Amino acid sequence: LYLHAGCHIALSPDTKCFAVDWLGVEVTRATLGIIGMGSIGYKVAQRARAFNMRILYHNRNQRRKEEEEAVGAHYCAKMEDLLQQSDFVMLVVNLTPETHKLIGKKELRLMKPTATLINISRGAVIDQDALVEALQNKVIRAAALDVTYPEPLPRDHPLLNLNNVIITPHIGTATVQAIRMMAEEAIANMLAVLNDQPIPSEVFPK
Repeated sequence: LYLHAGCHIALSPDTKCFAVDWLGVEVTRATLGIIGMGSIGYKVAQRARAFNMRILYHNRNQRRKEEEEAVGAHYCAKMEDLLQQSDFVMLVVNLTPETHKLIGKKELRLMKPTATLINISRGAVIDQDALVEALQNKVIRAAALDVTYPEPLPRDHPLLNLNNVIITPHIGTATVQAIRMMAEEAIANMLAVLNDQPIPSEVFPK
């Protein structure tokens, strides 16, 4: 958000000077709460550690002690505890009936008024109407969304008119390297099936 607004100020034809009291929020030593500590959530924790962040996580299952210690992560059995303590809350869960609208009015009110909600999972994990209300009323400071529901949002959606939210068009994996790796993985799985070999990335129905 700070970078986005700063870019706008730097490029604006109306800008004559940069305000010295226009300040952002420090990431270093802030508390990051990760909801969903699968492979992607764990990689987020690895990167957050480089910023000396305090890392909390909530997951269906607690990670092994060695894995926690490797990134300095602390397990919160109750998501409410994570929400109350975190400066940044990041959603990294799959969309399932259990995670549909996982973050709603109640959960947003548990967060700090200075907190930022980050969603890199799926749009429907958040109750968007509740999020709009929370951002309008400064229940939380800001939101950063790589995903919405639907995608793209209708052009008259209220989220598009708020200055404390940044939305990107589901580009978390939109790099040449990532797309190539995804294609190679898909091909490897197809070849395994055709050759009657174990499937490297088999998905088992629950």
